[in-house]
Amino acid sequence: MSAGIIIPITISLGAFVMVVLLRYYSYKEKTAIIEKGLDPGMYVDRRRRGDLRFPFLAIGVAIGLLLGNVLEEYSRLDNEVAYFSMALLFGGLGLIMAYFYHKKEEEKGQ
Repeated sequence: MSAGIIIPITISLGAFVMVVLLRYYSYKEKTAIIEKGLDPGMYVDRRRRGDLRFPFLAIGVAIGLLLGNVLEEYSRLDNEVAYFSMALLFGGLGLIMAYFYHKKEEEKGQ
């Protein structure tokens, strides 16, 4: 098998296992709360309400890809370097913006 086939299979399998394990441990946590006689609705994760991390990340990556295209056209950078560096840079900036947004909302709510 060539690396061109192994890498997508490994990534897909890893993503599937990650989702299954997250669901499994979430279930275990909820059953432990119920076994203690508590209401699981009390322990709703506050970060999930109005969670905007993914939209901020998606917007940041989209801007990064656009700027990667500009860098590719108007500089001597390789296209992989231009796209990946800008997508990661602006994706990270999007996550930082989401963090500060949630922090501001949390302070306003208290």
